[in-house]
Amino acid sequence: MPYRAPELLDYQKVVAATIATLLLCAAAWYLVDAPLAYFVRQFREAPWYGIWKAITLAGQSEWYLVAGLVMFAALWRWRRKASLAGLFLFASVAVSGLASDLVKITVGRARPKLLLEQGIYGFGGFHVEHAWTSFPSGHSATGMSVAVTLSLLFPRFRPLFMAGGLLIALSRLVLDQHYLSDVMAGSMLGIVTAILLYQRYFHTALDAD
Repeated sequence: MPYRAPELLDYQKVVAATIATLLLCAAAWYLVDAPLAYFVRQFREAPWYGIWKAITLAGQSEWYLVAGLVMFAALWRWRRKASLAGLFLFASVAVSGLASDLVKITVGRARPKLLLEQGIYGFGGFHVEHAWTSFPSGHSATGMSVAVTLSLLFPRFRPLFMAGGLLIALSRLVLDQHYLSDVMAGSMLGIVTAILLYQRYFHTALDAD
């Protein structure tokens, strides 16, 4: 049976965690993001760098969007609950991804590449270019939305799923694709999206005997 987690679905705790994350992001922007990007750059030639490149591929949303849609369509007539689980996975990734893209374009934050190569750091506002879409991290949002979704569906393996989501988020930092605050914001976006979708649309159907 799916995992019932009222402590995860408490709106007040979700709001409090979101506010705390945004405050931490602001602190990281002022104090940590730029120095950490310069620090991480020195590891580009490390032998384990390629491992992080492989890990970050797991944060590409298309894997989960396609898998969720296939589950939903293929199992609807025979295994309704499993079909809805696929829809839940699709919705979590799609909504968190769309929200991430909207914020990215609106705030237009320069990626670490611009800092490291041109000394550009900050927000430009309303950019669609890849180099100006750093905040929040879309891979982190995908990784954590998938981790929370699967944790709710298969609670026995929750530590494994959450560890996988965290590794995906960390890979964006190690590869200098995002700043720490980008990763924190994207991770929280993915977590909150999955939680709210579960409570609002999927909790009753997935917990039904």
